[in-house]
Amino acid sequence: MTKLARPAATPTSWARACRLTRQERPAATPATSGALPLSARADEALRRRAELCSVRGGGRSAGGRRRGEWAESALIPPPGPEGGGSRGAPLPRCGAAGSLGKLRTCCRRLLAAALPTGNMDVKSRNYLLMNRQALEKDIKTSYIMDHMISDEVLTLQEEERVKQQNTQKERAAMLINIILTKDNNSYRSFYNALLHEGYSDLAALLQEGIPAISSGNRKSSMDGMTSYVKRVLCEGGVPQRPVVFVTRPELVDAIKQKLCCLGSDPGWVTVYGMAGCGKTVLTAEALRDHHLLEGYFPGGVHWVSVGKQDKAGLLIKLQNLCSRLEHDSTLSLRPPLNIEEAKDRLRLLMLRKYHRSLLILDDIWDSWVLKAFDNQCQVLITSRDRSITDAVAGNKYEVHVESGLAHEKGLEILSLFVNMKISELPEQANCLVRECKGSPLVISLIGALLRDFPSRWEYYLKQLQNKQFKRIRKSSSYDYEAVDEAMSISVEQLNDNYKDYYKDLSILPKDVKVPTKVLCILWDMETEEVEDILQEFVNKSLLFCDRNGKSFHYYLHDLQLDFLTEKNRNQLQELHKNIVNQYKKYYKLNTPVPSQEDCMYWYNFLAYHMAGANMQKELRDLMFSLDWIKAKTELVGPAHLIHEYVEYSSILDQKGSTVRENFQEFLSLNGHLLGRQPFPDIIQLGLCQPETSEVYQQAKLHAQRETGTFYLEWINKTSLKNLYRLVVRPHRDAVYHACFSKDRQRIASCGADKTLQVFKAESGERLLEINAHDDEILCCAFSADGEFVATCSADKKVKIWNSRTGQCRRVYEEHSEQVNCCQFNNRSGPYLLATCSNDTFVKIWDLNKKYCRNTMMGHENSVNHCRFSPDDEYVASCSTDGTVKLWGVRSANELKSIEIKDFFRNVDEQPDDVEVLVKCCSWSRNGDMILVVAKNKLLLFDVKTWDLLTQVIMSHHSTIQYCDFCPDDELVAVALSHCSVELWNIKSLSKVAYCRGHMSWVHCVAFSPDGSLFLTSSDDQTIRIWETKKVCKSSDAVLKSELDVVFHNDEVMILAIYNQKHLQLINGNTDSVVTQTAAQESPISCCCLSEDLTFAAFGQESGTIKVLQLLDGKVLKSREAYKTSVQHCQFTSDYQTLISSAHDSVIQVWNWQLDECVFLRGHKEAIKDFRLLENSKLLSWSFDGTVKVWNITTGNTEKDFACHGGTVLSCAVSPDGSKFSSTSADKTAKIWSFQSSSVLHELKGHEACVRCCTFSHNNKLLATGDDKGEIRIWDMLTGALVHFCSPVTVDEGEPTHGGWVTDLSFSPDSKMLVSSGGYLKWWNVNTGESLQTFYTNGTNLKSIHVSPNFNVYVTVDNLGILYVLQKM
Repeated sequence: MTKLARPAATPTSWARACRLTRQERPAATPATSGALPLSARADEALRRRAELCSVRGGGRSAGGRRRGEWAESALIPPPGPEGGGSRGAPLPRCGAAGSLGKLRTCCRRLLAAALPTGNMDVKSRNYLLMNRQALEKDIKTSYIMDHMISDEVLTLQEEERVKQQNTQKERAAMLINIILTKDNNSYRSFYNALLHEGYSDLAALLQEGIPAISSGNRKSSMDGMTSYVKRVLCEGGVPQRPVVFVTRPELVDAIKQKLCCLGSDPGWVTVYGMAGCGKTVLTAEALRDHHLLEGYFPGGVHWVSVGKQDKAGLLIKLQNLCSRLEHDSTLSLRPPLNIEEAKDRLRLLMLRKYHRSLLILDDIWDSWVLKAFDNQCQVLITSRDRSITDAVAGNKYEVHVESGLAHEKGLEILSLFVNMKISELPEQANCLVRECKGSPLVISLIGALLRDFPSRWEYYLKQLQNKQFKRIRKSSSYDYEAVDEAMSISVEQLNDNYKDYYKDLSILPKDVKVPTKVLCILWDMETEEVEDILQEFVNKSLLFCDRNGKSFHYYLHDLQLDFLTEKNRNQLQELHKNIVNQYKKYYKLNTPVPSQEDCMYWYNFLAYHMAGANMQKELRDLMFSLDWIKAKTELVGPAHLIHEYVEYSSILDQKGSTVRENFQEFLSLNGHLLGRQPFPDIIQLGLCQPETSEVYQQAKLHAQRETGTFYLEWINKTSLKNLYRLVVRPHRDAVYHACFSKDRQRIASCGADKTLQVFKAESGERLLEINAHDDEILCCAFSADGEFVATCSADKKVKIWNSRTGQCRRVYEEHSEQVNCCQFNNRSGPYLLATCSNDTFVKIWDLNKKYCRNTMMGHENSVNHCRFSPDDEYVASCSTDGTVKLWGVRSANELKSIEIKDFFRNVDEQPDDVEVLVKCCSWSRNGDMILVVAKNKLLLFDVKTWDLLTQVIMSHHSTIQYCDFCPDDELVAVALSHCSVELWNIKSLSKVAYCRGHMSWVHCVAFSPDGSLFLTSSDDQTIRIWETKKVCKSSDAVLKSELDVVFHNDEVMILAIYNQKHLQLINGNTDSVVTQTAAQESPISCCCLSEDLTFAAFGQESGTIKVLQLLDGKVLKSREAYKTSVQHCQFTSDYQTLISSAHDSVIQVWNWQLDECVFLRGHKEAIKDFRLLENSKLLSWSFDGTVKVWNITTGNTEKDFACHGGTVLSCAVSPDGSKFSSTSADKTAKIWSFQSSSVLHELKGHEACVRCCTFSHNNKLLATGDDKGEIRIWDMLTGALVHFCSPVTVDEGEPTHGGWVTDLSFSPDSKMLVSSGGYLKWWNVNTGESLQTFYTNGTNLKSIHVSPNFNVYVTVDNLGILYVLQKM
């Protein structure tokens, strides 16, 4: 920092003028306009001080104290203009006409002892501490001190102390240390001196810390200090503020309020809390209030530090107090000889001389001590024991001092100790504050140590993490040598029985409030007995109590628990074993039920205690039990269980066993189902596991034992491989974005439910949930060090959150439209954030500032995405205007712009004719390449030349939503709109993996920092974590949802479309492919199978239909039948004729053996579907709202039904063939008579399109399903509603059936109904209740094929996974 030229000035004080004779100093001009007003010229100031001191008496020499006065506080009272100098040193006598020179000499001596000390505002002191490095580096002290001496805030002796230092920096450091001991005037004078001497840049650093100039009684606007208050506190021996002090206004105000409650009546205020929580400092701070002291305690305050005392020690304390109170008595009284005499003398003094005064007894340990002070006066006590005042009478009030500081307050204390800004603290600072558990004592001890040893951040962090409290030795004025001593002394006050009970608490989990019932079970006692014991601990601040309704919950502060754990380390295993044995004794073979208050504790921590006891068999029996898993996941979800499998893997694993891995994988892949309502059948989920899995084997045993419930075996599941590692469902709506922290341990996510979630990447265990915005959150990002998470939203706001505490650190509101993306810079150091918005702007924010650092303007439409380059030199942005722009971070200038829409323009198109929305971009690891996404293309550019290196074109059926470069610079992950993710090798331009799993649009894909994992987030409310290597080894085989099934001699034969261009005949019993055709020239769109398994037919997207022989796959006949994709095909019963329909209004009846075709023309719009009837009849329905009956031999229409005003979506024929039903987009269903061609019943009540229908086999019922996921069962005879089938409760925003109901089928006895939709469900027809649910991996099941005996079910989900299910 360059020092500005010092302006000339005229002498402004006598002191400075004297000094000019021995130092050739240039003249000075008056203060600059920014200077603060201080006292007038020095001569006048000295005269006033002389006059003031000449009329003040005093029996005390300058700087001295009376015998016994302040004996307890060891403090020198701060005299001076604000500091209560009412008993200043007497002025040496001068003659009546004494010279001004002698007067000045006298006053100079006086100033040496009487300048202000120690009452600077907290804010001012903090600004000096934060900026002292810059000040020490630049200022020259000699010029600065001239001004401060002139302003009467610095003595000549202090000047000499500064001058004795060897270097300029050391002299500056000494001056600042001296200023820190002084008052507000010193700060103002120092600030003005900096301005006078040309240090305006340094003065600017201190400007916000300037204390307000008081008026009236000179009360400071910052802390309520006045000269009256200072005098009262000094005379009363109240401790000064520590050099490093942070405010806790809520607690200070609470103490003031309780003191006011005393009024003029005698009574007690108890300020209690655990060791080191700040009781003394807060109490002293509460007394720094002019209104409180003058209005409520005009007799003054008297501070006594008591501590742990015996009777002799207490007598000395009483003698000293009496001596202080009698200091101006004309009589010389001997000290009291015993406690009773001292009590009587104190009572008289307080009654006669110090009426309405306040007595403060600091650090009281024993109730008997209070009896010596029980003399009908007003007393404030600080203690660890809440019940300390039980032994005395009078009004009583309490203030509980919370045991922990907020995280930011802890950082502030550290920053002040080490003279650094919070933003400049090393990474270990956050960890240190967390390990200190918010204890002011421990944070201050660590801060003081770091001030002396600034390189030991890592060392002290390790000591705290390893619970080495003895190594954190005394480095402050606190009474105990180390942290452990401060805590152990409280425990030692307990009697022996209570010590044993307290030792039992060593095994309580951290941050957990334990219900009384748990400790009743542990100690085998009645509730009242246990509460009496625990109340003793609470009273002594050894335990904390939380009243939750009618029950009590107890917890230890983390430091207390750490202390107990370390102290009883050798006994912990036995203590854990004891609580497990007591649990087993109490519950025997049962498990707690939710109505019991201790239920949640055991489900959360029984495994923790078993692991702590090293009870391997018991832990395995518990964790490998489906009953336990079912009970626990119903209460708390699966994430905690997954965490336990990881945490206790060393105990659970046996050599050569994969049981723990089986259970962990089961929960990881099904956790998103186990967290939903209604709760799925965990036995049915277990039956879907591989047959070698212990989960499957246990589930099968359960299923075989169960009566009254049926289960389904997935008999072809052996070929299925799960490629994802974990599935979590943290949100209640679409998940728009998710990202890993740099250490890969955490994931942050956000979405349409307006929340920010942070959870463990290993288990999905939730760490943080924040209702972060007023509208959908569109993006979130971790800072490079993982300390912060940024979010941006459609509410136009950008917010910065502490990623561990959830505290909001910043809110930026400078964007004028929704903010689409936010990204932190990649390197540690200053936190920079880039954001972009629909307002066309890209902004750069510095988290240390409240406002935007730079705004980049240049885009002409919404900016969708932005990212820092790996070296943080550039920001790339993508816009709806069809461009990608590169900006310099430092200059905020646009460096390059690429017209992406040029790469989509045909030769004959003008640039303005092409609309291209550029979705996102991703940098390579070295920053040499940038990948850009638009429509269905990946475009890779060289950053230096901006040449297009390569491009990848995806399927025209899908749009790319997002992309991310793997850190190895070879793989690129691409999220697609059709529910999948693809991995491409960008060097070989080959697709290496196709990832299926999501049930709706995938919005985001992101690699972990090491590239070993990647995550995807979707509209389906889930986030899936995938293993990169595992995915890259998989195949991308997919079946289409159109298939045909024949149940033949107990065999299930399935004809399916494989990878779009092949037909496969699959044996569903063995999951083996019987035959597969060669690839066709055009994708296959539909297929059918003859009942005798001789022939197969298929239609193609090109409009061609073919018949082939299954034995050898030979194509027997082919016909180019349509100009559009073939939608349906079906053999007649003699297999000689094939009926088909496409996206037009004509049905073709093709005798493929004779190569003759009949055309059924009559519908005005496209055919929806058709069904064969008896006697060469065909029923067809159409988008035109009509249903027709055809003679397929002649091609004539025999009946024509104008059924609905909207599309006819489905039809069903009654078993006796006399009726048919129709359902429509008009939300109705109808039952028709073939004979009369009239409607028999119109069925109303559905609230959405009625998608499907079916008749029961007994010809009495009709079932209909709609797009809302609801099923209704109707009486065919009357048309009355019989049952409404729907789960009782469903998750918010989720359709009842997981989507549309697409197909229905009754059992032969008409007692059961199966339905397909988002998954499969079975229903009790008589009651309408759900009997079983089978959750498929995907969703959108188009149909279900059911065997005649209702035991086998076949379907395909939207992921192309085939399910052959058999009833057990």
